[in-house]
Amino acid sequence: MATTPTSIRQGSSGDAWEKGARAGYAVSGGLHLMLGYLIAQVAFGGGGEEASSSNALSQVGESTLGAVLLWIAVVAFAALGLWQLADATLSHRKASDRFKALAKAGVYLVLAVTAASVAMGSSGGSDDQQAEGLVSTALGWPGGQFIVGAVGLGIIAAGLFHIVKGAKKKFLEDLTGVPRGSGKAVRGLGMVGYIAKGIALGAVGALITYAAVTADPDKAEGLDGAVQSLLDLPGGQIIVVLVGVGFAAYGLYSFVRARYARM
Repeated sequence: MATTPTSIRQGSSGDAWEKGARAGYAVSGGLHLMLGYLIAQVAFGGGGEEASSSNALSQVGESTLGAVLLWIAVVAFAALGLWQLADATLSHRKASDRFKALAKAGVYLVLAVTAASVAMGSSGGSDDQQAEGLVSTALGWPGGQFIVGAVGLGIIAAGLFHIVKGAKKKFLEDLTGVPRGSGKAVRGLGMVGYIAKGIALGAVGALITYAAVTADPDKAEGLDGAVQSLLDLPGGQIIVVLVGVGFAAYGLYSFVRARYARM
């Protein structure tokens, strides 16, 4: 009998795949908690640690147990990325939902590769260095400024999407079976978390767009550079602290999602 898209996730193997995907949300939660801590350190000028996913994963891998956890993270992120990829390519959902699933698949698969690189002793450079390198390469292509500008605007759009999703509580559509008594806390964590992530993404997108306009790859930054740019704004320290708290809130929300996600 032919395998249908809806049957791919069923049966014992589907159950194992679902558990792996849910573990991906849990690992993402831990990563965002650590990012929240690193961002808060930037706000107070302490620690000198870069606020980036690769640095957060590097800190996890500093012990023997941490190395084991990193490989667990690789498997969990890969499972979640492949789950989202299946949603994008095999489901009968509407085109916009399939596009969002494809974007999420890319994010989680990149995290899986990053975790694997860190586990093997090479993070491939900081997020800011990677961003500068990619933008520098793209600017050398025909129409490179337009390509980089389009990417920057796309990231800004993703940031706005996160902000709207948080403000309108659209993230609740991703959950099912949340105990009634926990609803208020889950709504609060999701709202704060999504809005904070949206602000950070918007800052990253703005820097990449600026790099495109000026044709200067040095202007492109990752999360750490975006946080530093927020710190330079009036009241920047308060803004960055709130973003750090927001990332931690998103981390806690991700733990909830690991248990109650609508898969």
